[in-house]
Order: sequence, then structure tokens, then C-alpha cells
Amino acid sequence: MSEPIIAVHRITKQVADSTGTLTILHEIDFELRPRESVAIVGASGSGKSTLLSIIAGLDVPTSGQVVLAGTDLFELDEDARAAVRARSVGFVFQSFQLLANLTALENVMLPLELMGHADARAQATEMLRRVGLAERLAHYPKVLSGGEQQRVALARAFVVKPAVLLADEPTGSLDFATGETVMALMFEMNREAGTTLVLVTHDRGIAARCDRQLRIEAGRLVP
Repeated sequence: MSEPIIAVHRITKQVADSTGTLTILHEIDFELRPRESVAIVGASGSGKSTLLSIIAGLDVPTSGQVVLAGTDLFELDEDARAAVRARSVGFVFQSFQLLANLTALENVMLPLELMGHADARAQATEMLRRVGLAERLAHYPKVLSGGEQQRVALARAFVVKPAVLLADEPTGSLDFATGETVMALMFEMNREAGTTLVLVTHDRGIAARCDRQLRIEAGRLVP
């Protein structure tokens, strides 16, 4: 059996508030193999998005370990964690997170340029064609529909050929029909690329399309 691409060991996240210490996540444990897909589900406030941020190394746990693509994230400083994200992780967010002053093409080129790819324009153009936006390369986010913006975000995520795709409520800002189209495209591209998918969602239909589901209640994994 292949080594896990993601190994989460006894992750606990606590924060201080006016009443004392609040435990957001309590000793979360799971592993994902390459090409596996998992949906993290649970009620609002259960800790789903916090867990995703910790898996990405964007947030730091109070205790525990995350090994991502063979690297123990929290043995690294923030700059080194950012380097791991750049080469191994793609992101898709509910709010798209496109840069408003860049065109669709420039948004997709950006991670390639940061990695020093000489053919960033050609790769980004081909990826935008793949998501059905070949005619929208020069358009800025403000003139794109929500579905088009999320497809640009998909192109940006997949263009770097990430080992892991982290998606946080990717249909949360879209109407049902548009969300269905975007999710079908995401799952199709994920299969083509052989990417490991971690998806936070409240949509049971979307969650059911993943290989398995992890349910969080009050910061704990439950059967």
C-alpha cells in the first residue's frame, strides 16, 4: 500500500476567549492515500474550515502533527510551509480569491510565474481552455459570473499540478445549477490529474461523490 499523502495525527486547536479556553478541534486523526477523495462534513462552527487551514499549514495547531507529501509541516517555519504549499497544494475557496487587478489569464499564470515557469502563459491558456474559458482570457474578475470566477479558480488550482487539492465550500457562493456544473468539472479534473482531494462541504450530495466522509461534531471526529 502506498504511503499516505496526508497524515493528520492528534491535531488539537485551542483558543482563549472571555470564558477561558475554547477547544475548536480535539485530537483529530486520519490519513489519505494518493488519489483518494474525502469530504469533511459537519454543522457550521464544528471546526471543518479550521481543520482544512491546519492541513494546509495556514493555521498552526495547539498540538499534533500534519505530514503533507512527506513533510512534517509544523517542524517548518512559515516561509518553508509556504514553499511546501506552492509545490504541493492547490486551493479552491467559496469566495474565489481571485486578484481583481489581474485578468483571468494573469490570475492563472501567477502561481506558475512564482515557481519560475518560463511557459506560464501557454500553460495557463491551455488550462483556461480546459475549463471552458478560452474566450475569457482577457476579462477581469468583476465582469465574470460567479461560475466563471470559480472555473478560473479551478484552473489556477490545477495548473501547478498539485498533489493535493483543498476545497472549502466551493459551491457556497453559487446557485444550485452553476454549483453542480462547477463540481462536476472539479471532480473530472481531479480524476484526470490524480490529485488527492480534501473537500469541506455542507452539501450531502457533493460529499457522497467522495471516496469517504469524515464527520466533525463539536471539534471531534465521529463515526
